[in-house]
Amino acid sequence: MLKSIFRNGRKATKTPAKSRNAKRALVILAVVVVTILALEPLRIVQGIVRSKAETLMVSMSEPAVSDNSANHGKGDSFLKVLKAPFKAISKLFGRGRKDDNKLHRLSEKDVEKFETTRVVQINDATSAPANASVSSNMSAAEHLERGRTLLDTDNLNDAISELSVAASLDPKLAEAHSLLGVAYGRKGLSELAHKSIEAALKLDKKNPQILNNLGYLLLSEGDYKGAADRLKKAAKLAPNDPRILNNLALAQTQLGKFDEAYQNFARAGGEVKGRLNIANQLELAGRSGEAMKQYEAARLRAEAEQKNDLSQSIEVVMEIRNGLVTFASIAHPRPGLGAYEASALRIARQRRYPVGKNGPESVIVKISPFPNS
Repeated sequence: MLKSIFRNGRKATKTPAKSRNAKRALVILAVVVVTILALEPLRIVQGIVRSKAETLMVSMSEPAVSDNSANHGKGDSFLKVLKAPFKAISKLFGRGRKDDNKLHRLSEKDVEKFETTRVVQINDATSAPANASVSSNMSAAEHLERGRTLLDTDNLNDAISELSVAASLDPKLAEAHSLLGVAYGRKGLSELAHKSIEAALKLDKKNPQILNNLGYLLLSEGDYKGAADRLKKAAKLAPNDPRILNNLALAQTQLGKFDEAYQNFARAGGEVKGRLNIANQLELAGRSGEAMKQYEAARLRAEAEQKNDLSQSIEVVMEIRNGLVTFASIAHPRPGLGAYEASALRIARQRRYPVGKNGPESVIVKISPFPNS
């Protein structure tokens, strides 16, 4: 009987032990649930579904318990569970090591468990932008003209976008590549500038404007000899282009060839401007004595030209629409100058402006005396 009572007593003590174990399991399960809820903020209200990788990163970066939260009698062990997400992460990767609190290098299998997301490219002011969206109604030539207009107004980012579209629509459009190189050069993106202009030269090796653009780029980078070589080739192809001649003269002054530079300055803008330009370059080079002689020669020549100048300066007022002259008239008509004014109007109406140019414009047209007048 005593043995039976003793056995029944032992059985009676086992039942509460199992109950305690069950309760302990329930407590552990509750802690795990609370931990997961603490590690994952409730964002369902916002309609946002996180990927596994994002959830892990948030768990690693966000505190599981706020600084103002109370312990509520759970003890330090409860806080340690909430503040140690690395152990949970290592278990997700299937690691059951004893040193789970230490960070481990991710294996290839671990990496495969992360989800991928799309990469978004971000452009800043110094990077080459990706091609702009192509308008279905615009041709490569139209994008080229828009890019040219934007480049003229120094709107470099938009100009690069438009010119990039033009070059992508028509890869053989040499002028688009050339102007794209000019825009990149102004932004200081030398490598992209060279790449674009060289692409333009491959398409049109004998284009003086492309050679001029490359020469100017080299001039701005301090390669004066390289600039002079390209600009000489451009000057042979376009011997009367003042921009090419001025750029060539500037490169020659940097090489110390002032006599040759003066000849090109004079070809570009006449003797007076040529002497003034070369005088300025001599002064910058520290050769003040020679500069003063050129200034004096320019003054004397200007006085002589003024005495012998029989030409008439006619002011013409115009109205511009989309780069074209739609109306032109003489601002101040004068008796006896009807033939001069008619020539000035004809010349003014033939002027062309950038496509985006609109509004009034006033120009001075200089008309030389007519033969036998």
